[in-house]
Amino acid sequence: MNTETLRYRLLDAQLALAREKQRSVILLLTGHAVTHKGEVVNRLNHWLENRHTEVHALGPSSEEHSRPYWWRYWRRVPDRGRVGIFIHGWYGDALFARAERRLSPGAFQDRLAEIHAFEAELAAEGVVLLKLWNDIGRREQRRHLAELQQDPARAWQVGPSEWQRHGQHAVIEAIGRTLRDDTEAPHAPWQRLPYRPAGEQLTQVGRALLAAMEHPPEPPKATLRALAEEAPGVPSLDRADAAVEERLDKAAYRERLAHGQARLANNARELARRRIPVVIAFEGHDAAGKGGSIHRVTAALDARQYRVYRIGAPSDEELALPWGWRFWRRLPADGRIAIFDRSWYGRVLVERVEGLASDAQWQRAFGEIHHFEQQLLAHGGVLIKLFLAIDKHEQLKRFEDRAATPHKRHKLTDEDWRNRERWDDYQRAIDEMFARTHAPGAEWSLIACDDKRRARLAVLEQVNERLEARLASAV
Repeated sequence: MNTETLRYRLLDAQLALAREKQRSVILLLTGHAVTHKGEVVNRLNHWLENRHTEVHALGPSSEEHSRPYWWRYWRRVPDRGRVGIFIHGWYGDALFARAERRLSPGAFQDRLAEIHAFEAELAAEGVVLLKLWNDIGRREQRRHLAELQQDPARAWQVGPSEWQRHGQHAVIEAIGRTLRDDTEAPHAPWQRLPYRPAGEQLTQVGRALLAAMEHPPEPPKATLRALAEEAPGVPSLDRADAAVEERLDKAAYRERLAHGQARLANNARELARRRIPVVIAFEGHDAAGKGGSIHRVTAALDARQYRVYRIGAPSDEELALPWGWRFWRRLPADGRIAIFDRSWYGRVLVERVEGLASDAQWQRAFGEIHHFEQQLLAHGGVLIKLFLAIDKHEQLKRFEDRAATPHKRHKLTDEDWRNRERWDDYQRAIDEMFARTHAPGAEWSLIACDDKRRARLAVLEQVNERLEARLASAV
């Protein structure tokens, strides 16, 4: 296939990708220095329809450092129908950090495991991964560096970092071998490209990209391992049903509420001062009082410090991207608080029960959720998961009260009634969710909500306890 034919076939394949919107493509180029990566990407971008292409060569960013590591890549995953090109990307981060000993051997292996998990999740969601390692021998690299440095038009391409990479050639070669071996997968294979002049290098990359678009690999049937066994202290809905106490009178409630909110305000200010991020996820039965509890939490907070996200049916933009994107993009910066009114657990609850996710999708989600939450914790954040529970009779009473009260009718939907008809199915899904996602640092707190006042106080108490434990551990 000559260059002109390759170019037109590549453009046709890209336009078909954009038209069908069934998948997206990530092209990642990494490897040794001065192997024409920048020039190849520039020329390839000219071949392609660049309205459907996005190129990323990322440097350090304070905005990204204030969130979990993978946030910087999740927010750049291309929509279905688009091509995303990454120069070095997550592999360059790991490769050069290990070469410079900023990552220990153990931390490097952990990062490779995270890469494998990230790529498996993307591939399962319709992202085609093309990973190209650019080779060059040490002598050839030195000769090319000298040629560039002597050419006034191209000398700007050579700086101290390029010579540093040359000095580390053997180290980068050895680390790269481990990196490729440990992240090789049928859905994310590696290809090694021998060093060639820029035009030939472009042809190599173009052919590889064309093959990936015309014959994408099969997505993985499974991605991440979920928790295999129940962790100690897994909540049980039966316990919530049994936790019946005398109704709390209004005066006692107001006094305890004011105390809990004052305590929360102090804790939140200290978290902001220490730049500790917080994620609070509210799940629960319909009409259990999530909205009222969230309002009592936010009433104690500075509005500049928090955001509340109501998670409902995904938008068209969210449907065009992998499932996890809508949650990763909403993670708070250090010192901020994100409150989710329903969360990523929708996939293993309503989407599962209502058939909105396939069996493979919701079963796979347990591992993806575990990985997501572990990344929050590894960054030093606080994760608080609250499930607000009421019994079936109390729910019916609240539904009827909403239907009869003009200013509450908007809270009651046809979907609420449909969900109620599948009460037992939801109970089974909830119990499995608890068993498979209750983990150290990501424990579930089960709140009995038949008494709204006690429930709101219990929510404040749980939030305060978790925040204070984190503050105490950070001293």
